[in-house]
Amino acid sequence: MRNRQLHTALAAFAEEAAFHLASDTADGAEVPFEVVELGGTRREAPLYCYRPLTGSFIDERLSILARLPSFLPAVHGLAACGGLDAYLVARGEASVPQQPRARAEDALRHFLTRCFEDCTDFELAPDRLARAYEELEGMVMEGRALTEVVAPIMGLALASDEIVLGDGLSLVRADACEGAPSDAVREREDGHQVVLARLTWEAAPGDEAPLRHAQVRLRRLLTALRLYDAAGIVLARTAWTRTGGGGWQPFAIGAGAAPRGVCVIPAAQEDELRAFLSLITRRTPRNGELAWALSRFELANDRPRPSEALTDVLLALRALLEPEGPQTGRLAGRVAALCAIPEQRAQVTERIAHLVALERSVVAGVAPEDSALVSLVDELTGWLRALLRDVLCGHLDSDLRAVADEMLAEEDDRQKTIV
Repeated sequence: MRNRQLHTALAAFAEEAAFHLASDTADGAEVPFEVVELGGTRREAPLYCYRPLTGSFIDERLSILARLPSFLPAVHGLAACGGLDAYLVARGEASVPQQPRARAEDALRHFLTRCFEDCTDFELAPDRLARAYEELEGMVMEGRALTEVVAPIMGLALASDEIVLGDGLSLVRADACEGAPSDAVREREDGHQVVLARLTWEAAPGDEAPLRHAQVRLRRLLTALRLYDAAGIVLARTAWTRTGGGGWQPFAIGAGAAPRGVCVIPAAQEDELRAFLSLITRRTPRNGELAWALSRFELANDRPRPSEALTDVLLALRALLEPEGPQTGRLAGRVAALCAIPEQRAQVTERIAHLVALERSVVAGVAPEDSALVSLVDELTGWLRALLRDVLCGHLDSDLRAVADEMLAEEDDRQKTIV
């Protein structure tokens, strides 16, 4: 077995599907049969047998099987594999779907049929599961090497053992991550739970360098997690990688900042987290003002001191809301228009103007102690996080300056009407 995560996902789906299919047959559903001629000698009458059409029985129930909790993790695990075409062709598919999701669903259907081929009782025998999996893995892994990366995440806690995010990426409690390096699962000094980001993929000759691929995927995950919660989630300094089941090798990954809190993900919140991370990853821009503001938001989260993070947050907000330049002094009012209710806009405007003045003090070296800045900078970072989230999720137009000015103009008109 070269891909344990894929095996676990497929086995879980096969077990759930077996229970459902067996329940259907127990309630009276019948598996159709075909009559197959076995042949014989010229002097003998032909021999026939009845072959159960297990695949047809399963196909009729695909829409129901797709609602099982284990269906999506199994599809995501297969979608991350690069050799599904060969498997589908070997299983008799005349045309292979172009979309990775459709290919993965077809492969999962064939895998399930293979597990119960020529059976009518839908009892998942270990030898049948092993044979079906070995057949699939042997084709999708041909010429490829399984690469694994684990990276400790601080500031995050899970109620479940694992949250599968798709495309070979998952969040795993360290005490449930089988085979992880001992240094990665070592208990933290502060007593908080250790969570690992685990990434697996099949590297083919000519693919992007494994460490570069891992660094990009993990940084995107970290950005999305930081937008999800204000705990200041960070990656540890060191991650580990191995290829083809070899020994673990450490490599540098994080900036070494400390989290400001702990984001706890209860079981009921896992689907929400999975959907949010998927949406943010798909909609994160690679260039432009929003991408630049996101990078500054990331830098602010990695800063060890709030006085250092202040400038990063203000620069990000200026890129989004003050393209005319800081000399116009419009930043505070625009942020307040977007982030505060009308009754509190004046107060929020004053606080932001105060933070702008504090930035000048930081540059001059006469700023207050960091302890006096923590709450103010956290509040400002929270407003930036809210704006980035709303734009990436589609709740706000990306032209935040225009949206803010329109809101301010409406407020001015309302005040004039009252007067």
